[in-house]
Amino acid sequence: MIPYEKLDKIAYGGDYNPEQWPKEVWLEDMEMLKDAGIDIVTLNVFSWASLQPNESTYDFKRLDEIMELVKANGMKVCLATSTAVHPAWMAKKYPDILRVGFDGRKRKFGDRHNSCPNSPTYRKYSVALAEKLAEHYKDYDNIVAWHISNEFGGECYCENCEKAFRVWLQKKYKVIDEVNKVWNTAFWGHTFYDWDEIVAPNLNSEHFEYDRTTFQGISLDYRRFMSDSILECYVSEQDAVKNILPDAAVTTNLMGFYKPLDYFKWAKEMDFVSWDNYPANEDSYAKIAMAHDLMRGIKNGEPFALMEQTPSVTNWLPYNALKRPGVMRLWSYQAVAHGADTVMFFQMRRSIGACEKYHGAVIDHAGSREARVYKEVAALGKELKRIGTKTLGMKTKSEIALMMDWDNWWSVEYSAGPSQNLKYLDEFARFYEVLRNMNYNVDIVSADADFSGYQLVIAPVYYMVKGNDDEKILSFVKNGGTFLTTFFSGYVDEHDLVTIGGYPGKLRDILGIWVEEEDALPEEMENEFSYKGKTYPATLLCDLLHLEGAGQVDDNGYGTDFYKGMPVITKNAFGNGNAYYLATASTEEFYRTFLTDLCEEQGIKPVLETPAGVEVTSRENEKGQLVYILNHNDSETELFLPSAMQDVITGKIHPAGAFQLAAKDVKIMEKV
Repeated sequence: MIPYEKLDKIAYGGDYNPEQWPKEVWLEDMEMLKDAGIDIVTLNVFSWASLQPNESTYDFKRLDEIMELVKANGMKVCLATSTAVHPAWMAKKYPDILRVGFDGRKRKFGDRHNSCPNSPTYRKYSVALAEKLAEHYKDYDNIVAWHISNEFGGECYCENCEKAFRVWLQKKYKVIDEVNKVWNTAFWGHTFYDWDEIVAPNLNSEHFEYDRTTFQGISLDYRRFMSDSILECYVSEQDAVKNILPDAAVTTNLMGFYKPLDYFKWAKEMDFVSWDNYPANEDSYAKIAMAHDLMRGIKNGEPFALMEQTPSVTNWLPYNALKRPGVMRLWSYQAVAHGADTVMFFQMRRSIGACEKYHGAVIDHAGSREARVYKEVAALGKELKRIGTKTLGMKTKSEIALMMDWDNWWSVEYSAGPSQNLKYLDEFARFYEVLRNMNYNVDIVSADADFSGYQLVIAPVYYMVKGNDDEKILSFVKNGGTFLTTFFSGYVDEHDLVTIGGYPGKLRDILGIWVEEEDALPEEMENEFSYKGKTYPATLLCDLLHLEGAGQVDDNGYGTDFYKGMPVITKNAFGNGNAYYLATASTEEFYRTFLTDLCEEQGIKPVLETPAGVEVTSRENEKGQLVYILNHNDSETELFLPSAMQDVITGKIHPAGAFQLAAKDVKIMEKV
């Protein structure tokens, strides 16, 4: 959990790298940051080389000076272990620390994420540094949290990893015959007789592209193994800190929908979730919100820390557009609206060299208090001070859950067919974005979550049904819940082996259907179907299904081709609930109509009905509920309040009825 006992407001600050600057700049920074309302800095993220100049020497003198300066200026610290980039001397002396890429090439020193997660050298020295830092700074009372490494990532295919993969497989499957069974190695003569015959799947072996593999089971297990291996690096450092500081709050900054790492597993090991929000220029506000809700969801609905965002501009996109006036404030409050209890930036002062010298900062190269970005940051700092502890610890209540699963993500996109255009997150986002645009609160949950608090559970492209997860869904529906899934669901088990007996496998009795075939449509082609008298396109995939107890919900089935008339939308009454199936993909207009009907059927209401472009969500605790209203439009928008409410930011009371919300403006409201 976020250490609320050490916070008196939403923590406001971010990454500070004073080691890149002469000391005379530090004092200037302190004054400017304090004036902007900054009260927390993340220190020591990339300092391993300076902290450990050789194998036996640790030098914390400069970090001590920085820590004392920050403390003297009343700021809190999120202290990083600095293990995201190993020193050059280490790579030279111990080449086992260097990763081997997917293409089979061994890397040299450079960049970051450049350490093999299964390197004995990396494991030894990263843990030792974390331990040294914890021991050295154990009495610093202004350290609020510990930050392990930075943005963990970087897969490896070296000999160390290959050997560790074999050990991982032995622990998981016990005997080689079980490996052959779950990987279906009888196909293409892949039978293994000894563990040492198994090699890492990459371009040298099973892959012909990064996401295309001849043996899905092997590649899927390597994904799982690599996520687990990198997680072990996090846990080892966390344990080193906690051995000295048992009550330390420890985290690492995640990256939203980051495909290589199963964040549901990671969150179980983290005291609290933190993450870095860097949306692309073209991302909708709903897509940005989806990542926030994932970060809340991986920790069972607990608030999270927004560890990084840019105050103005990124540096790695093809076109690095500025955040327009008001957008930094708007997106900061959007994070808070979806569960953040911190607002933090990368970075405090803009670097003068290397790849992030043009990445935005609170203090830019001019070092001016008159800069637009600095003034916006300072204005937000004043608002957060006024809000105080009001929002801290509040949670989002939702009656709708969207089920997301990394194994499904990996396996759907490893699948050899049915369509190269089938992307797991795209199908997931179809549902999330429509619900968010209509202002329904949505939780993003794993398959092993407790469904009992929800009325509607949606599992888009639920391709892989693991273990007894179908029984859990069956119980949810029997007890009155509504379950919805889509095409390409229920096909395989947890090893990516097809569940024989007809699609959708273990979901067949719950859904009351049998899917005989699926037709993959190229981008330029579509079928059609009618729902409530209106015709919609059927795109991407069209399942050819038969009813086995379910009823047909669409009007007349598919409109064309040899499967004309076959059902597109089905509903199966099961116990006290219902299970729905969508056999094809369609337009936003269709999803909006259909999901509205499902929500009305369950009595689920949006937080507030608003014009397009105005986002509304809520957080609550035993003291009450806060409603967040965010105008993402470029113009003033009129909306209606059902009752009188007070603006938490300004203190102004708005009576029931119409009121105007300025472009990019935000209101945090509570009933009066």
